[in-house]
Amino acid sequence: MGLRLEFQKRTEDHPKWLPAATSIGAVLLAFVISGFILKSVGADPLYIYSYFWTASFGSWGSISDVVVKATPLLLIGLGSALSFKMRLWNIGGEGQFYMGAFFASMVVLLPMVNLQTTPKIVVLGLMMVMGMVGGALFGFIPGVLRAKYNINEVITTLMLNYIAVYWNNYWIFGKYSDAGFQMTKMFPKVAWLPRLADYAKQYKFFSGITLHAGVIFGLIAAVIVWIILNKSRWGYKITLIGDNPKAARYAGLDITKNIILVFMFSGALAGLAGMAEVSGVVHRLQERISTSYGFSGVIVAWLAKLNPVAVIIVSILFGALIVAGREIQPSGVSFLIQGITLFLVISSDVLLKYTLRIERTGKHSKSIEPEAALTEEAK
Repeated sequence: MGLRLEFQKRTEDHPKWLPAATSIGAVLLAFVISGFILKSVGADPLYIYSYFWTASFGSWGSISDVVVKATPLLLIGLGSALSFKMRLWNIGGEGQFYMGAFFASMVVLLPMVNLQTTPKIVVLGLMMVMGMVGGALFGFIPGVLRAKYNINEVITTLMLNYIAVYWNNYWIFGKYSDAGFQMTKMFPKVAWLPRLADYAKQYKFFSGITLHAGVIFGLIAAVIVWIILNKSRWGYKITLIGDNPKAARYAGLDITKNIILVFMFSGALAGLAGMAEVSGVVHRLQERISTSYGFSGVIVAWLAKLNPVAVIIVSILFGALIVAGREIQPSGVSFLIQGITLFLVISSDVLLKYTLRIERTGKHSKSIEPEAALTEEAK
């Protein structure tokens, strides 16, 4: 006779505040668990956490760095939240980010317009469009495979991430390499997003402030995604298809078209993040322009419970982890916290939707609660 774990779907409604509370609890618990791990390897967790705060929010310069790092997380997190709402597991934000960066860079590298005479707003506008096109195309591929042939999107999006990275490497190590280095030549300033630091001569306070116009893209995208999910017919269709595809099909919704559109919209936001990175931060196409933004964006979306407003807040938190993690030893602390947070958030999400029951297996098997199971084991 043994015991068997069984998850049963909860039928009762939980309070509206509970999902947000579990997310906050998951973050706090992640820091506690990480603290024990750091202590076990001889580090001082309290000192590390205090340094985290100082390195991330100790000055206006560091705060601007946090927001800069949060910008791609915000855009990718919004795209992930939209696709997850429809139960489409787009894990391809990293590849879509890289393809957006590549397509945006083509405006300069080909070039598509005369960079000497074309106004800056036109060049940047074209880069934005191309970045979104690149990301959308890389979302279109898994979207079609999922919608038409029911091929698992987790596998296809993960594999496409590698294709995008090596596609970029092919060009920056080859035709567009700057003197053999794994990067292109610096873009002309007409292809740079405006930064506050550019106005340091007029306003000394802006000296060293790296905040660029890409953050505006993220905030506008958050408003658009919120409107889509909460105020639009398309948002209703997305939610209905995600919650009950059979009912959606019975209601006459075109599920195939909507799957492809959601993947493309999600990819377009990730592609816009890639454009903002090459135009606003590094000012060239180069290797490793992403510090795993695509995968961190997935965590951001889950931790925010797919709420576009909460995605803004969580993106700033993870931006702070990235900024502080560059100077913390042992290295990898920020990724440790991110990984533990993702595990706890998913676990809490499961427990919100399912109740854990323990069953005895055998001739006279019956369901028992966890407390009773411990008593039985003791006997």
